[in-house]
Amino acid sequence: MGMDKKEEQKDIKDINELVLQRRKKLEQIKSSGINPYGERFEKKDSAKGLLNKYHASTKEDLEKNRVDCITAGRIVALRNFGKAAFAHIQDGTGKIQIYVKKDVVGNEKYTFFDKMVDIGDYISVKGFLFRTKTNELTIEAEDFNLLSKSLRPLPEKWHGLTDVEIRYRQRYVDLIVNPDVRDVFVKRNKIIKMIRNFLDEKGFLEVETPMMQSIPGGATARPFVTHHNALGIDLFLRIAPELHLKRLIVGGFERVYEINRNFRNEGISTRHNPEFTMLEFYMSYADYNDLMNLTEEMFVHTAKEVCGKLKIEYTGKEIDLTPPWQRLTLKEAICKYTSCNPSELSDFDKTKALAKRLGIDINNADTYGKVINEIFEAKVEHQLIQPTFITEYPTDISPLAKRVSDNPDFVERFELMVNGQEIANAFSELNDPDDQRQRFEMQEKEKQAGDEEAHYMDEDYVRALEYGMPPTAGEGIGIDRLVMLLTNQASIRDVILFPQMRPEK
Repeated sequence: MGMDKKEEQKDIKDINELVLQRRKKLEQIKSSGINPYGERFEKKDSAKGLLNKYHASTKEDLEKNRVDCITAGRIVALRNFGKAAFAHIQDGTGKIQIYVKKDVVGNEKYTFFDKMVDIGDYISVKGFLFRTKTNELTIEAEDFNLLSKSLRPLPEKWHGLTDVEIRYRQRYVDLIVNPDVRDVFVKRNKIIKMIRNFLDEKGFLEVETPMMQSIPGGATARPFVTHHNALGIDLFLRIAPELHLKRLIVGGFERVYEINRNFRNEGISTRHNPEFTMLEFYMSYADYNDLMNLTEEMFVHTAKEVCGKLKIEYTGKEIDLTPPWQRLTLKEAICKYTSCNPSELSDFDKTKALAKRLGIDINNADTYGKVINEIFEAKVEHQLIQPTFITEYPTDISPLAKRVSDNPDFVERFELMVNGQEIANAFSELNDPDDQRQRFEMQEKEKQAGDEEAHYMDEDYVRALEYGMPPTAGEGIGIDRLVMLLTNQASIRDVILFPQMRPEK
């Protein structure tokens, strides 16, 4: 629950007064000849390292075999008892308690600690380990130095940083006071490492392709536009790396992947950020069935490494990643989850009638395939909680995918759905240059009719296909959504360090 106006004004006034007090301390520190923003410090021990290594050492062990330590970190808790003080310092690995005693550090140093040091300050500590009366492993300081003076108070520990917008806008504070947030981003790093290792071991080559493109291709999305002064041309931030990666397949690389940023000029929600991370990979001599198997294997490998299990909790539901996962064609899924008859999806008119019966507005769906997709998104998608491959999408909404040989109105494509959202999109790649040209031309007509997300004509890509591309399967996986799943985060903003936001007022 947010604060009312009076509470907010009082909060701002209190913070301003604390900042003023700290600035006075800053001036006193400077005038005493101490640098409040100290020099480099050789930190030899981490909080986690000390706690892990000596967690079993008893009070007697530590008295008998002295353990010296040199560390540094931010003070996140402070209790002063007159002639001694306890504090917790936090570094990149965790927190450890320190004990500063007047008799040990001396009167001058202790007075400085007592009067000038605040929660939020960075300090270095040299001392030795002991256990307190409550048996907490603690560093007794024999010396300390101020490394950086904090001028703004951290959110109070009992109040914390709970305002979601401030958390995203001031992620630096969020990371200081909310250890769980830090853990999410450590796990994110591990997930990406696991994926890289997995693909590297399968013989894939990691590559980089342009983020600024003269033609935005590889997806149906509205691009961001920028201008290159030297070339005198407009360029687009890429919506997908697909067409450049497939050019590399034409060039003879048989397995390639890229983990990088894509940009789509679309809405912001719990599932969408205009700048997001995507894994795309392409595999020669394969089709979309091979990729379903590979995707299961990759997800299982990553979940085991990161979560230690295959049954995970996500937003209050249990998600079971144990293979094999359910596989349904788009039509089968609609029939299963709306109880319609397959014959109701057999042609355009019957499908439009079904949409009307289900209460779906299809004003913008002017093709058979678009109506089928509208029905799926409105009535089926949210019901697919457990991992499910939805296969065989309409050709008219899949301009880069290979047609099903005995059903040319549909393509060899799948989307992986988990908890009602798409995690991956893949298909057997269209490698017929004439068919590709016709699809691009159809997309061009849709763009001219007002569809801002329709695909552009890409003459160079068609030319590349004319040199010959082997049968290939390709897939895109939303890294942010995968991280959401494996860290149990309901919003994409909780897995992106700096999500896009309106400017601060």
